[in-house]
Amino acid sequence: MSNSTTQVVIPARPVTGRIFSALGRILRLARPYRWLLVSGFVLFVCATLVSLSLPLGVRSLLDTALRHRDARLLHQLAFCLVGLFLFRFVVSYAGTFCLLIAAERVAIDLRTRLFEHLQNLDVQFFRDSRIGDLTSRLGNDAAAVRAAVSENLVSSVLTLFQVVAAMVVMLVLNWRLALIVALAAPAATFISKFYGPRLQRIARQAMDKVGRSMAFAQEVLSGILVVKSFDRSRFETKRYTSLLASVFQTALVSARLNSFFRALVNLSTSSASIALFWFGGLEVLAGRLTMGDLVAFLFYSQSVAQGIAQLAQQYGDLSNLAGASERVFEILDFKPAICSRPDARTVERPVGRLEFDRVSFAYAPDCPVLERVSLTLEPGETVGIVGLSGAGKTTLLQLVCRFYDPSAGRLLLDGNDFRELELGWLRRQVSLVTQDTFLFAGTIRENIRYGRLEASDAEIERAARQANAEEFILRLPAAYETEVGERGVKLSGGQRQRLALARALLKQAPILILDEATSAVDTISERLIQEALERQRAGRTTLIVAHRLATVRNADRILVLDNGRIVESGTHDDMMARRGRYFRLVENQVEPMVAATAA
Repeated sequence: MSNSTTQVVIPARPVTGRIFSALGRILRLARPYRWLLVSGFVLFVCATLVSLSLPLGVRSLLDTALRHRDARLLHQLAFCLVGLFLFRFVVSYAGTFCLLIAAERVAIDLRTRLFEHLQNLDVQFFRDSRIGDLTSRLGNDAAAVRAAVSENLVSSVLTLFQVVAAMVVMLVLNWRLALIVALAAPAATFISKFYGPRLQRIARQAMDKVGRSMAFAQEVLSGILVVKSFDRSRFETKRYTSLLASVFQTALVSARLNSFFRALVNLSTSSASIALFWFGGLEVLAGRLTMGDLVAFLFYSQSVAQGIAQLAQQYGDLSNLAGASERVFEILDFKPAICSRPDARTVERPVGRLEFDRVSFAYAPDCPVLERVSLTLEPGETVGIVGLSGAGKTTLLQLVCRFYDPSAGRLLLDGNDFRELELGWLRRQVSLVTQDTFLFAGTIRENIRYGRLEASDAEIERAARQANAEEFILRLPAAYETEVGERGVKLSGGQRQRLALARALLKQAPILILDEATSAVDTISERLIQEALERQRAGRTTLIVAHRLATVRNADRILVLDNGRIVESGTHDDMMARRGRYFRLVENQVEPMVAATAA
C-alpha cells in the first residue's frame, strides 16, 4: 500500500504573519457576504457596550442609591439594566445568526472551490496523493475555516475592543489603578509570542496525522474484500489503532501546551487583579476612591483579565486555524500541469485522425516508458496494441486522453497539436473503457447517462442494447432503476463492464479506447462485449489494448509494443506468417490453453 502524499513546501514565516496571511485569504473568500459580517460585528459591538455599562450601573447603585437610601433610583437603575440586557439578548441573537449564516456560506463556497479545483488537477497529482487526506481537507480543514469566520475572527476583534474600551473607562476613573491592570498585557503578549509557533506547529502535525488516518481507513475499506480474504481484519485494526495512537499523542502534546499556555496567561491576569484589589483598597482608605468606583474597577479589571485570557486562547485557536487553512489553500494554490492554453481552440466536425509524432514519455526522469513512437490512425480504423506488461500500452492510451503530455514529440488530432486544443473539448472526443470499471452509487440509468448527461431515456436504452447489456438489465427487479451500489458492487464483473461500454457508446465520441476492457470477465461476457464492439466500431477510430490476443484478432492493424517502442506491426495473419514477436506472444497463450484442455 502506497504511503505517498502530495507535499507542498510551506515557506518559513513567523506564526503571526502566517495567521494574518490565512485571515486575509479567508476574508477575501467572505467578501460576497461582507454585509452579513459587518452587521454581525456591529450588533456584537452593541452587545459589548451594553456589557460594559454594568459596572457603571453597579457604581451608581453603591454610591448613590444605597448610600442615600433612594428606593426610587434603585428601581430605575434595575429597570434600565433589565432593558439593556434584554436589548443585549436581541442583538446577540441577531449578531450570532448573521455570523453563522456568513460562515456556512463561506465554508460551502470554499468546499465548492476546493472540489472544483481538485477536478481540474491532473492525474499525476492524484497518483501522488491519498484520497482520504484530500477528503480530510474538504471536511475537517474546511470546517476550521468556517469556525474562523463564525467564531475566531470576529471574537478576537470584539475581545480586543472590549479590552480597549474597559481600559479607557478605567483610565477615566483612576489612572493609577489602570496602570496596574495594563501591566498584565505585556506579560500575556510575551507568553503568546513564545508559545504561538509551538501551538501552530503541533496543530499542523495533528491535522496531517488525522488526514493520514482517514486516508488509511478509506484505503482499507475500499479493499475490504482483500482484507477479508487474507483474514487481515485484526492486522488492519491494529495498524489503524497505531495511527490513532499517534494522533492522540500529538493531541496530548497540544492539549498540554494549550492548557499550560492558557493557565499561564490566567496567572498573569489574576496577579494583576490581586494587586488591583490591594492597591484599590488603600485608595478607598485614603479617600481618593469611592467604594462604587472600586467595585466598578474590579468589574472592569475582570473584563480586561478575561479579555486577555480569551485573546490568548483565540491566538492559540488562530494558530490552529493557520495550520488548517494552509492545508486547504496549498491545494487551491497547486497548479495543474495539464490545462488549456488561453488561446486554446476546438475543431469543427472532428473525424478522429490520430497521429503520434516521435512521442516519448517518462513518469520520472531517466525512466522512459515510451521512446520516439510514431504512429498514424486513420478515421474509422481499429488498431490493437499488444505486448508484455510494462511495455507502455496503457501509457500510450493515457496520452490520447491527455492525462499526461509527452516528454518529447507531439500528438495530433486531425492535424492539430493536442496542446493547442481546448482540454475539455478534446476529452469529449474520446470514450474510454478500462479494465478497472468504475460505477457510481446510483441506478443503472444514471450510470449510463453519465456518458452524455442530456441523453434521453430512449438513447440510454439503445446504448445498453448496443453494449449487449439490456438482456441482463431487464432481468433485474427494477430494470434500469436498479441501484448498483458503491462502485457497482451489486453487479458482476461482466455486467459492470457492459455498462461501462454502454456509457462510452452513449458518449458518441469519434475515438474509442478500450484498455483491457475484457480481461477481467468470463468468456461469455467477453463474447458479448466483442460482439458489441464489432457492431459499434464502424466510423470510430478505435484503440484496443489487450492481453488476450483473441480480442484484437480482427483489428485492422496490430502493433507490438516492447520497452516503449513499436517493434512489429501488421494484421493478425501477416504477423503470424512472419513468426516474429507477435507469433511468440500468441504461441505463449495458446500452449497453456491446449495443455489445460488436455488435462
